[in-house]
Amino acid sequence: MSLESLPVLDYSRLSAGPEEASRFRDDLRDAMHNVGFLYLAGHGVPQELTDSMLDISRRFFNLPEEQKLEVENIHSPQFRGYTRMGAEITDRAVDWREQIDIGVERGAVEPGPGVPRYRLLEGPNLWPTALPEMQDIVSEWTERLAAISMNLLRALAVSLGAPEDSFDAAFGDKAFPMLKIVRYPGESGDEPKQGVGSHRDGGVLTLLLVEPGKGGLQVEYQGQWIDAPQVPGTFVVNIGEMLELATNGYLKATLHRVISPARGTDRISLPFFYNPALDARMPQLAMNPEFHTKARGLSVDPTNSPILETYGDNALRYRLRAHPNVAAHQHPDLATA
Repeated sequence: MSLESLPVLDYSRLSAGPEEASRFRDDLRDAMHNVGFLYLAGHGVPQELTDSMLDISRRFFNLPEEQKLEVENIHSPQFRGYTRMGAEITDRAVDWREQIDIGVERGAVEPGPGVPRYRLLEGPNLWPTALPEMQDIVSEWTERLAAISMNLLRALAVSLGAPEDSFDAAFGDKAFPMLKIVRYPGESGDEPKQGVGSHRDGGVLTLLLVEPGKGGLQVEYQGQWIDAPQVPGTFVVNIGEMLELATNGYLKATLHRVISPARGTDRISLPFFYNPALDARMPQLAMNPEFHTKARGLSVDPTNSPILETYGDNALRYRLRAHPNVAAHQHPDLATA
């Protein structure tokens, strides 16, 4: 079966009465089983907030280099802050992008006996002093997207015949969402260049906003790469490995990549990763037999890295692999682990 474009679902159907909500849940489940990606319209995030996020993102990347480097992630034991061009690795190759990573604002956890290694990911963000308004804008953005993400998880649980609150305990007030604010400079000429390499997301659910009019995202479907350009008024939503684990592969964590824009252009991208608490183990959903029998088991990771049961172990492994320079500077004991 060929696929020309990702499915488009209208989130507002969830609040349009029981029958329409039920149909939305079924459509959501089917899209995430068959493709693992979709466009989400009708999400209710105000356009003014979207505009503010894109504006503050542009303003951050337009700062002088020395101001961006003041918040470089090399200064953060939590791998937060600015990643300069060419300093991140995916699929064993360098990604051609710059970005700032922002997580949950919490106090750092002191290492010690009995403290899991992944606790080092807890801690503060690095905020640019030149943009004091950035923290409030980003905080409102992440709160709204976290609420949408939780509602989608509850809808998926119901659609599979499991209790609506199946995922609540893994998230709660200890959830560990992450936001990346990314700029891809134009590097592609006659030959396309890697913006970010082929990978699956390691968390639970991803909501991605792409700057209007921009493309570059490609999604793997039955051995072919499908273009997923920006669709006005939508988020791209996809499944992460931990949700695939929770459904024994019934829901699909799909390979995807980003092609660098054409020379002379660039692209802003805002992926929001909705993740559980670092110490959470995703529950194995008690799915209806009709879905349980169609579960495919777990995908084979391109790097042959198995999905670990505790989310924090996955998150730390990803950070160490993606940012070896930060690992070597901040955590030399883990850099070669």
